[in-house]
Parts: sequence; structure tokens; C-alpha cells
Amino acid sequence: ELDLSKLPPPAGRTVDFIKDVQPIFAKTCYGCHGAEKQKSNYRLDARPYAFKGGDIGKPIFPGDSAHSALVHYIAGIHPEITMPPKGDALSAEQVGVIRAWIDQGAK
Repeated sequence: ELDLSKLPPPAGRTVDFIKDVQPIFAKTCYGCHGAEKQKSNYRLDARPYAFKGGDIGKPIFPGDSAHSALVHYIAGIHPEITMPPKGDALSAEQVGVIRAWIDQGAK
């Protein structure tokens, strides 16, 4: 059972995908989940693929960041999967921006 209380809170502002979210994804996610490479058969660089999911299942539930697996992975609360697997973890602020984007409908 995941401890959702350990999730950083969503950002308390309106989040814009292009300005706020895409730069985080481009810096930390697209190397393994982009056009060139798709680990676990998952692509995060194009909306239809990002929402469909990969080998692990559906990662994004628009309107519900607390139950979106993507958030569990980037926040490091999943016992077996942490994203990114190498390099710096996302900051609480970055996770909060992604949570706000999902909570606001993941447009």
C-alpha cells in the first residue's frame, strides 16, 4: 500500500503544459520515454502514448494526481519503481507542478 501522504502537494496555481510541465519532462523523462527510446514501451513525449501507458499500465489519471502512477514514480513513494532511475530525482516543487497539471485535467 502506497503512503499518499508522502506526496508533495500540488502547486497552488494554474499550470501550463508547454511552459511548466514540458521542460521537466524534456529534461528528466524524454531520454528514456521519448521519440528515440521507449523503456517499458512507454512514451511521454506525445499525448496519445502518454495517456495510454506502457507495460506497467495507465500512468496518468486526469483530475487525480494522487492516484496517477506517474506521480508515485517521480515522487519516489513506490517501493519498486523510482523515476528517473539514475541521476537527480525531481524536486518536490517539480512533482507539485506535475501534480497540479494532472489535477487540472492534464491538458
